[in-house]
Amino acid sequence: MSLKFFLKQYVRLVALTGLVLALCAGLFAGVSSVRGHYWQEHFPAPLMRWLAAVPQPAEQYHWLASLYDFRVADRAELALSPVIAERLSYGQVVAQATGLGQRILVRNDVGEILEIHFRDTYRDVAEALALISAWHLNDVLPGQRDDAMAEMSEHFGVGLRRLEDPARLPSAEVLQRVMDRGIAFHRAGPGGPGGALIRLQDGTLVSLDLPPPFNRWSWPVLLMLVLVAGGILAAALFLLLRDVDQNLRAVESVAMRIARGEMGARVEAGEGALVARLADAFNGMAEHIQRLVGVQREMIHAVSHELRTPVARIRFGVQMLESCKDQASLQKQLDGIDGDIQELDELIDEILTYARLEQGGPVFNLQEASVTDIVRQVVSEQQLIRPEVSIEAEIAADSEHWALSDIEPRYIHRAIQNLVGNAARYANSNVRVYCHIDEDTCRVDVEDDGPGVPEQDWEKVFTAFARLDDSRTRTSGGYGLGLSIVRRILFWHRGQAFVSRSPRLGGARFSLVWPRKKLDDSIM
Repeated sequence: MSLKFFLKQYVRLVALTGLVLALCAGLFAGVSSVRGHYWQEHFPAPLMRWLAAVPQPAEQYHWLASLYDFRVADRAELALSPVIAERLSYGQVVAQATGLGQRILVRNDVGEILEIHFRDTYRDVAEALALISAWHLNDVLPGQRDDAMAEMSEHFGVGLRRLEDPARLPSAEVLQRVMDRGIAFHRAGPGGPGGALIRLQDGTLVSLDLPPPFNRWSWPVLLMLVLVAGGILAAALFLLLRDVDQNLRAVESVAMRIARGEMGARVEAGEGALVARLADAFNGMAEHIQRLVGVQREMIHAVSHELRTPVARIRFGVQMLESCKDQASLQKQLDGIDGDIQELDELIDEILTYARLEQGGPVFNLQEASVTDIVRQVVSEQQLIRPEVSIEAEIAADSEHWALSDIEPRYIHRAIQNLVGNAARYANSNVRVYCHIDEDTCRVDVEDDGPGVPEQDWEKVFTAFARLDDSRTRTSGGYGLGLSIVRRILFWHRGQAFVSRSPRLGGARFSLVWPRKKLDDSIM
């Protein structure tokens, strides 16, 4: 699988992670909002229920009206919504956010609504509880104060205790405020737990310890977010890996089927599959193996057939040697045997060349060479071999400028030579080689004035050991490998070889087309 595949998966994981983080952020904000609202109602609830239980009016609590904007009102005055009115009727404490803090509501026993505005709920409730505790403890005999503090601690949900250990005394600033006001709120750092220090009339110091304030970064919430994010990512990775595993199992199954001899087995993977590229590469490999196996079978069959005739002639010639009575007849038989051996040598060379090209190709040493020079060289060589046929080259005017191409000169020479030799065998009198080269493409057309190739056989002529049933038969010579070799040479040059009808001479036109410059640093 390529780097692009992994990048695609990483992008998906990053996108999924971003989505999960956004979901967790929204979940955290929602949970924090609910928790914060619950705390705003739960924390002052003991104070509000205690105030609601106190008979009104109470002169000793007039300080609430001046310090905390405290009042007693009817439901009609407050314009409460039905939901809030119903909650108040159940005895619940209701908190509503305002521009300056929180508005805390509670209903007393006679149906009146007590309303207090707190700017800082934690601090204001602490100071209110401290003042209430101070007033009550001042009215209690010293011997009964411990019981009173225990009772108030249980009711208000705080810790009230005498402060007798000097090591537990707060800072001098807090002590000074206690001396001035009788109470002093203090906190152990920003966001830390707080409390109040109370100075009674007889000088006794009482510490009021509050539960921790609201903490939006509570570890259970963070643990929940981690579990949610981890669960979603784990599920996504499981689905991703399960998909990959299923595709790999499909590839494994097809590989086992091919190993059992089912050469037509292929991996079926859609375009959206994670291993689609692997499936395509595997199917390409399977098709190549199937083709090679087929070629091997055809070659074994064809080679055995092609070798049978020259071997039989050689055997017959050897037997005839015994009956030769003069030197002339002996030499004639030896020349025949030598010709048959030469034919065997050429056949073996053709077979080895074709097998080398078909089974993966040679190591091509691409180099910059002139295609037009190769065309002229082939034409001159073939004209000497077949003087009875007119063989000429026609090179386009602009082709010399782009003649240099990245090729393997020996194999391009072989391909053009096979086409020109093949055309000369079947031509009546003329063979023309047309060469056209531009900036991107090289094209060589070899045309003859022979009978041509029937259109239904245009692909068949490139099949190894194939021969047609018309004039292009065994009597014309060859082994049916030349055009197959040509096509494989063009394949390794990233080009194509095809046949059509010649518009100029009326016979066959064989064409070679390949890119002038190599596409990368290696050949397939």
